[in-house]
Amino acid sequence: MSPFWGEVLGTMILILFGAGVCAGANLTKSYAKDAGWVVITLAWGLGVTLGIFAVGNISGAHLNPAVTVALAWTEDFAWSDVPLYILGQLIGAFIGACIIFLQYLPHWKATNDPGAKLGVFSTGPAIPHSFSNLLSEFIGTFVLLLGLQFIGAGEFTEGLNPIAVGLLIVAIGMAFGGTTGYAINPARDLGPRIAHAVLPIAGKGSSNWKYSWIPVVGPLLGGSLGALFHKAVFNNSLTTEFWIVLVISVLVFGMAYFISPKKFAS
Repeated sequence: MSPFWGEVLGTMILILFGAGVCAGANLTKSYAKDAGWVVITLAWGLGVTLGIFAVGNISGAHLNPAVTVALAWTEDFAWSDVPLYILGQLIGAFIGACIIFLQYLPHWKATNDPGAKLGVFSTGPAIPHSFSNLLSEFIGTFVLLLGLQFIGAGEFTEGLNPIAVGLLIVAIGMAFGGTTGYAINPARDLGPRIAHAVLPIAGKGSSNWKYSWIPVVGPLLGGSLGALFHKAVFNNSLTTEFWIVLVISVLVFGMAYFISPKKFAS
């Protein structure tokens, strides 16, 4: 199997568990209805763990464009391979979301809330506010890449690394996920959001495209700066790339502040 197909398969596995638990917890007449945040975060973490076990020796199991781009910034991955990896991740996420649509086929019509249906596929803010929502995704993915670097530097038995990464995802979800649903992964949000837009989901409502840039841009910037921060602080290598990403981040946050309402929605 090629690295491209490894990323397709691994990301599909991630979404099968992640979107699957969201469907179980959100959709009417599911036995898992209202299972709660702890169950959701655990399933996402286990999905990441299994995805890494499945394709880690094939593609490195990035499963996330924010990881791929961050590793390219730190010169641990070739920029020339970035587009193919991201394409594979998006395709895998889309396929995984389509399978979950089929898994819960009778439940879409039985569920009246369009927001609950969208929540199976993509993230959304608890309180809509572009600057704050972007900051939440930025911080969560900054911590993700910093944590991945810590795990990679540790002397774990190699087979335990996927479990450590899965626990990191659980911890991020529990600590930071309550604000935006912690996409921390552009493919995880964008691939299933596209699936939501094109699938014949009964009474699905809007795919909320006006918000969709935040779970893409926030993780890309936060993950890149997190990896470069680790390189600067722990490896004593402050690079030009760090300052480039920092300046881009400041500019994007300035734009987000400008378009955000001056008061938080109640």
